[in-house]
Amino acid sequence: MLKIAYHPIYKHPLPEGHRFPMLKYDLLPKQLLHEGTCMEENFFEPAIPNDKYIVAVHDPEYFYDLLNIKIPPREARKIGFPLTESLVHRERIIADGTMKGCKYALEYGIAMNIAGGTHHAYTNRGEAFCMLNDQAIGARYLQAKGMAKKILIVDLDVHQGNGTAEIFQNDASVFTFSMHGASNYPFKKETSDLDIPLEKGSNDTAYLSILKEILPKLINTEKPDFIFYLCGVDVIATDKLGTLGMSVQGCKERDAFVLETCLKLQIPVQCSMGGGYSPNIKTIVDAHANTFRLAQQIYF
Repeated sequence: MLKIAYHPIYKHPLPEGHRFPMLKYDLLPKQLLHEGTCMEENFFEPAIPNDKYIVAVHDPEYFYDLLNIKIPPREARKIGFPLTESLVHRERIIADGTMKGCKYALEYGIAMNIAGGTHHAYTNRGEAFCMLNDQAIGARYLQAKGMAKKILIVDLDVHQGNGTAEIFQNDASVFTFSMHGASNYPFKKETSDLDIPLEKGSNDTAYLSILKEILPKLINTEKPDFIFYLCGVDVIATDKLGTLGMSVQGCKERDAFVLETCLKLQIPVQCSMGGGYSPNIKTIVDAHANTFRLAQQIYF
């Protein structure tokens, strides 16, 4: 059964001017239920995880300053929205959704998180709406529990996974692969184990040909026993914060290729949704919903 992490706090209301990105967290599960892609039993509700799994990734001083809303103002501004206890609470619950999703992925082959993909969170700071790096926390959790040794993070959000790259920069047990817009944020990139910067306006044909050439070879070389997939839909041409030129159908083909590859090679995969900022909320929800539709079609 497809298991999906979702908590009502995912749709946490933000101050005026920050609310639009949160709408999809309310609408996406409703759409999946409405169309019959998912049933209530597909969803599970994460909770607050043990802090030890968070501080295995994030600097304890940073984490506890975050908990106590004591991040220096200059650093807090980089996160992009006003910090509150409830927003930090939300971030911890998202991390737990990914951690629990790891166990479901080991059982069923795949698991999803309606939120997550907070790949701009560094060891000791947050950036760009990311405070805690959910997939990095999930990777360390798997390793601490002895459930995986070699991990591959496939980050196909339009923005480079700079925080993820920094966290695992000296760790050969986690391979970081980021394929992103060359001219997108962050403008000062970190160094992933493999970075593929794409030219502005790259279309479906260009994107998919590169991915289909690179990913199988990468898996064959690295031989991971677990994959994290960050499947942001901000790669589509209408995205306000993206620079690529993909269609919604091309984005769907991207997801299908990644998931089919994981299934064919029998490698468990945990998916976090990442970004999506098209002006029309229906476009965002449909593009994200495609990932869940494909998971059901391919795995179940």
